[in-house]
Amino acid sequence: MPNVFRPSSLCNVLLCGLAGLLALSTVPSAHAQVTMLDRQLSHIDIGVSGVGEFTNTVTGTNYLDVPVTQKPSNTLGALVTVRYTKAPYLGFEFNYGYARYTQNFTTVIQGITTSPYIVGGAQTNATEYTLGYVAHTPSLFGIKTFVSAGLGSTAFRATPGGGQGLPTQARATYYYDGGFEDSITSHFGIRAQFRQAFFLAPDFGQNYLTIKQRQITTEPGVGFYIHF
Repeated sequence: MPNVFRPSSLCNVLLCGLAGLLALSTVPSAHAQVTMLDRQLSHIDIGVSGVGEFTNTVTGTNYLDVPVTQKPSNTLGALVTVRYTKAPYLGFEFNYGYARYTQNFTTVIQGITTSPYIVGGAQTNATEYTLGYVAHTPSLFGIKTFVSAGLGSTAFRATPGGGQGLPTQARATYYYDGGFEDSITSHFGIRAQFRQAFFLAPDFGQNYLTIKQRQITTEPGVGFYIHF
């Protein structure tokens, strides 16, 4: 019987050829996507630091013209920073900071002695969320240096047990930062920094605590970072 070329055979050949072309065309594309992802990840690092929390004491008068002094206790906190560095002088960062301390409010009696305006103070969880610009400046003695600055918000949350029932309050926050970092391996390094954050003294929405004074939290810190 003579060979007969069936249309179904032609369809099978065309389908197989089309599938092969698609498979070949997707291989470079997938490779390019992986390369691009790796390239972007190479600009990112995540840092974790332990920081000291030292906030200055401020004094003002409330709406009753009563002098009120606010003195936060000193404590230790944590700072997590995610950075994207496009070039040495072009980078961005997100900061998450956490600390727990007591806001002590006192007032003057008869111009001589002081007494607690809130007995025991208000235990507070302070959580910072800020975005900023970061630049890696020339190395100093072979160690990389950096500076950054930005803004965001700090949420002051009175604790359930010792927060005197005060509500949560957010304050606009500005900061600057500078420090040193040194790579131990291609993906791991250590970091030391000096940082200051500026905000309006929290009053937890209570007019008898409102003194409209600005506070500065000084945060020396040391920690590590992971580079992708």
